Formats: sequence, C-alpha cells, structure tokens
Amino acid sequence: MADETYEGEYYCVKCKEKRHARGTVVVNDKGTRMAKAKCPECGTNLNRILGRA
Repeated sequence: MADETYEGEYYCVKCKEKRHARGTVVVNDKGTRMAKAKCPECGTNLNRILGRA
C-alpha cells in the first residue's frame, strides 16, 4: 500500500493563517483520515481532518 498524500490548505495555529503544504494521510483509532504536515513558515506541525476512511 502506497502512502497517501494530501496537498492543500492547513490552518497554522502559531501563525494564525492558512498555509499551503503537502503532507501524509494517516488514519486514527476512530477511523478518521487526517493529513499531517509542517508549516513552511514556522515549522509547526499542521493537522487537517479529512473525514472517515
């Protein structure tokens, strides 16, 4: 199974702005797909909930 990626807008809570980034998609214990990336400006972890798997 290839790693799924997501490219789009994330909200950075440190910068308080939307940032465009590319990240990997993971599925949490409840079955929700989440994209995880790093902020290109400050390096903070970014998360975006994508919905059910």
